[in-house]
Formats: sequence, structure tokens, C-alpha cells
Amino acid sequence: MDDASHTPPPLALSPSLAMSPPLALSQQSPRVAAVSAPAARPACAARPAPAIWPGLFTSEPTARWARLCVLGSGSRGNCSVLEVGLAAGSTTRVLIDLGLSPRVTREALHAAGISLEQIDGALLTHMDADHCHQGWSTGLPRHAEVFVHRRHIGRANHCGLNAGRLHAFDGALVTRHGVVVRPHLTLHDRLGCAVFRFELPGLGSVGYATDLGRVTTEVVDHLRGVDVLAIESNYCPDAQAASDRPDFLKRRITGGRGHLSNAESLQAIEAIAPRTHVVLLHLSRDCNDPQLVAALHEGSDYSLTIATQHTPTRWVRLGRTPDAAPTPGSPLALPIAMPVVVMAAAARTSAGMLGVS
Repeated sequence: MDDASHTPPPLALSPSLAMSPPLALSQQSPRVAAVSAPAARPACAARPAPAIWPGLFTSEPTARWARLCVLGSGSRGNCSVLEVGLAAGSTTRVLIDLGLSPRVTREALHAAGISLEQIDGALLTHMDADHCHQGWSTGLPRHAEVFVHRRHIGRANHCGLNAGRLHAFDGALVTRHGVVVRPHLTLHDRLGCAVFRFELPGLGSVGYATDLGRVTTEVVDHLRGVDVLAIESNYCPDAQAASDRPDFLKRRITGGRGHLSNAESLQAIEAIAPRTHVVLLHLSRDCNDPQLVAALHEGSDYSLTIATQHTPTRWVRLGRTPDAAPTPGSPLALPIAMPVVVMAAAARTSAGMLGVS
């Protein structure tokens, strides 16, 4: 988060949770297979194959469509939902981060046409209070599993996060429907933040990156060429410098372990080169302006959605969407206040225009 760090109050759980076996994620049995992190490798090396969890390959059909909605993103809370549909009609829904309260999340999901009881699990980038609200110690459905990076398992235990269904990951995760989730731990504060690449065979890929701190070669390589990229664009440097925030907070945000500026985010996007769509996350309420951010991306060759704190974004889709899915303007579509969307016309090198090194 771009405000002062906040450690959730201790709600001790059994340490054995950290050692509980990872499970595989599906609508009927939301359980995910985890593997240990591979040894360090050159950026150009091939990705290691994720481990195959026993029972992974079943008679269930593979994914036929997927879509992403950011329920809310900013200094006061961050949460998105990734929905994957199957040819037989069943659907798996996973929350990415739990930074909004259960009540606010329930309302945002309803606006997007989903109930909280339909959520099968949650995947957390890290444990800052704006990415993991303390209300989720009891707020998720009983069947839902929660997955955090092994570096964050201690804080997750202290939060009492979804007691009995908390699991640590280190390497790639594989769902029953063949979706591969590849995490990469970045520099953010002391424990880091997980960047996710979702690979959906036959559909495409989604990248999800927030609280990056800085743009590294490893992050670019990890997300390069995804179809849809959700990435933070936290602050305007001029607004940050002119704000009345204490100097220690400004240093934390801009010092390489905090957040990306608008120009740094743009530089990352151009290096990653997403194929179709960019969703900008985590705009600072004090030190940014959505209209300024939209102007920086004008003329790009991707569509742009800017997430806001209080209004869910429209659905960003991969593959063929279900016939029953809500569309903008329908009763289950998004609230009237829609985010800024910029349709791009042609590519251009804006990093040079902005003086980004």
C-alpha cells in the first residue's frame, strides 16, 4: 500500500497450517498443487514445468473462456476476481487479494454478477493491510482455500486467514482445468510481493503485478507477451514530492521497494508488450490523477482500463465468453460510473517521449 505499513493484529493459529498439504483448485474441490521454487536460472532459460499433483488430470473439460474484473484497487483496498469457465458449464472463480472488507467485496461481486458463495479460493500477492483485510479470518465460504507465498505464511497465520484452509506456495500452481499459475516474488518492503502469470491453454495469458517497487528484467521476462496485463501505476512523482506526506513515507514509496510511478509503469508495459489489454491498478488517492494517467497511454496499441477504488471495472475477457454472462448495461453489469477506457490506434515509443531511462 502507499500509506504507512500496517501489520495485522495477531490472531494465532496452529503452526501446522504452514505445513498442511497444498490442494488443487476447482469448483467442486478447490485445491491447488504447489512445488518448491526452482534454483536460480538465467532469464533466458526455459520455464520449469510445474509439478503434477496426484489426481490433477480428471475427466473434467478444459477451460473454454476466462475473464478478469478488478473489484476495487487503491490505497484503501485491493481485490480482483478471475473467472474461468468450462465447456460443460461449470465455472471456477478465484479472488486475487482480499484487501476489501467482506461486506464491500460481496457488494462489488454482486455488481459484477457473482455471489461470494461462488468464490472457490483466494490467491494473495502479499500481506499488507490493503491487500489482506483482517475481516477475512472468517469471511470466505467454507469450501474456499487461501494460498500465499511461503515467505508470507507467518503473517497469514497471525491474521487467522481462513483458518484450516491456508496453504503456502513457492513454485508454479496447476489447477484441475490445466490453468498454470506462475508466481515471481518481487522487491516490496521486507517480505516481497508475488507477481502472477496465469496461463490458460488455448485462451491466452493474464499477468497480475502490483506493489512492484521497481521494474526488473526478471519481472519483464516473467510477464512478457501476456494477452492481458494488470499492473500498478501508483503515483505521479511531482504530486508525491509536493504532498504533505512525511519524508519517510515518500522514501518508502519511491525508493525501489514500494511502488511504481506512472512513467515506470508505462516503461514496464512497453517492455512486457501485452497483446490486447492493460488494466492499471493501485492509483494513489493522494498523489495521482486518472486523467493524467490516461493521457500517458493515449495512442498505445492496447486497450486500457483504469481501476478505481470504489467501482468495479468492466470484465476483461479471454476466449469465448458464456452466453449468460452479464454485459455492460444489463441488470447485473457494472454500476453506472465506468472506468476510463482508451482504445489504442497505433504503437509508439512513449518512454522516450517521457524521458524514461
